[in-house]
Amino acid sequence: MQEDKIRQALIELLYRNSYGVVISNIVISLAAVYVLKNAVSTNWLIGWLGALYLLTAIRVLASRRFFSRKRDAGSIMQWAWLAAGFSWVSGLLWGALGWAGFLPEAPIVLSFTVIVLTGLVCGTVPSLSAFPPALIGSILATVVPIAARCIMTESDISGAFLFLLASLVAINFYYCRITYRMLRETVSLRLENENLVDHLQEERDRAQTADRAKTRFLAAASHDLRQPIHALSLLVSTLAIMGQRGNVPSGEARDLASRAKSVIGNLSGLLNALLDISRLDAGIVTVANEAVELRELFRDLRNEFAAEAKQRGLEWRVVDSDLRVDSDPMMLKRILNNLVSNAFRYTKEGGVLLGCRKHGDLVEIQVLDTGPGIPADQQAMVFEEFVQLQNPARDRTQGLGLGLAIVRRTTELLGHPLRLVSVPGRGSMFSVTVPKTGAVEATLHGSETLPAGIIAPVGIMVVEDEKDVLDAMVRLLTLEGHRVYAGRSAAEVRKIHAGALKTGDAPVDLIIADYRLGRGATGLEATQTLCTHIGRRVPAIIVTGDTSPSRLKEVSASGVRILHKPIAGEELREAIAAACLQGNDRGTGR
Repeated sequence: MQEDKIRQALIELLYRNSYGVVISNIVISLAAVYVLKNAVSTNWLIGWLGALYLLTAIRVLASRRFFSRKRDAGSIMQWAWLAAGFSWVSGLLWGALGWAGFLPEAPIVLSFTVIVLTGLVCGTVPSLSAFPPALIGSILATVVPIAARCIMTESDISGAFLFLLASLVAINFYYCRITYRMLRETVSLRLENENLVDHLQEERDRAQTADRAKTRFLAAASHDLRQPIHALSLLVSTLAIMGQRGNVPSGEARDLASRAKSVIGNLSGLLNALLDISRLDAGIVTVANEAVELRELFRDLRNEFAAEAKQRGLEWRVVDSDLRVDSDPMMLKRILNNLVSNAFRYTKEGGVLLGCRKHGDLVEIQVLDTGPGIPADQQAMVFEEFVQLQNPARDRTQGLGLGLAIVRRTTELLGHPLRLVSVPGRGSMFSVTVPKTGAVEATLHGSETLPAGIIAPVGIMVVEDEKDVLDAMVRLLTLEGHRVYAGRSAAEVRKIHAGALKTGDAPVDLIIADYRLGRGATGLEATQTLCTHIGRRVPAIIVTGDTSPSRLKEVSASGVRILHKPIAGEELREAIAAACLQGNDRGTGR
């Protein structure tokens, strides 16, 4: 590709230089006719001049046509050889003039002829070096006739003149070679600079697009985060006012708690969606492909959305299939769940259809709806974070605008092409293409069960630099019956545990540490320090609100369990049970 571009640039340069050759032919030819008019036949000069001007006119027309037409790599060489042919014919015409003007008995005519031919031969280097065959042919066509005349004419200067011609040809061939290499290098550098400029412009445009997307992302995320926090603040204020007026009735307390729990659920949903995107960006999501039976997958989705279809008054059709595909079953179901949920959310009348089409060894799973459709110029936008074309008011009952962003990232991770076809006013079709597979392997699809409750009270070290969070966690863990050694740094926890050891037994079965601690320390470092203090490695849980892909990748690589804020009590209880159970398995060698 680069070589084709260099060749095309050199041929374009050859044709640009042809205009200078045309001008020199016109000017020099008139001077030649004037000098040779008394020494050469008038008819011969008129015929020669007419042939030269006709060739000049043809070259001008060819050059205009060259620059007015689109050229490809295949045709550019045809143009190159055409230009070379013009140069050869032009060289022959000037060589014919040298033949006629080589008159030793007329010193002025001879001198003029030698000067003209020498200038023309030297002038081919800058004008024709872009295509060496044109230069070589032109020089030879110019000097061969006069060389032949020198040999045929018995004159004292013939030998000297032949030596001059030979030297002139050799020198110009040498400079042609050097000039051609310089032209190639110059063109190559120019093309590289153009590619660099294009790349820089693309990077600039990408950076500007990313900056605008980041601004839009932060604005939308800020809005969607502030709304539930605002609602929760009002509920807490209401509860505080009711408490100041006396005991809060149990019914009203339960109602306020239920509303607060719902608000926290919405907030957790948004944070979990953001976490999912960060996990996908960090590349810490593990793909576990297996044979997936579409009939079972479609049956689950049919049952899951049956109630919503009935509630919205929409038709919900699922076309069963006996096909089996190769994919991660949990990720594939989540992709389809998001697509179907999105279809129901924006379809006001009509219905939603789930089915698939087979294309050779591929299966395209399609979700079709009769919603408002998406304009062609906005179809790429719907896969960006927080973009909801039909929800400008940011109504949270219409979702968060993260579902399709998660779908796009997940399909990219799985290597399943994602497609969108939409006609405004008629509906949309989202599809994901999955490779077909053979028989389904016997696989247990049941989720791994965690113990229903805490296996037994355990000793837990807690490192958390935020005092309010630390106090809340200590209170919760103490109520659960655990023995807690808590502090705002690893050094403080180590000191408290050392004091407990002096008064008796102080076992440690688990470490819970926040990822971001004071003075730039991390929970991973605190865990390592405390394990060294204990003298053995114990299970650990890292608690973090950081969704940075690099941070998630770092914590995931450490092998410890991760909990993402905000954490519900049930979630913390299950994580402690799982971590302790895993620690017991390691201890017994299971």
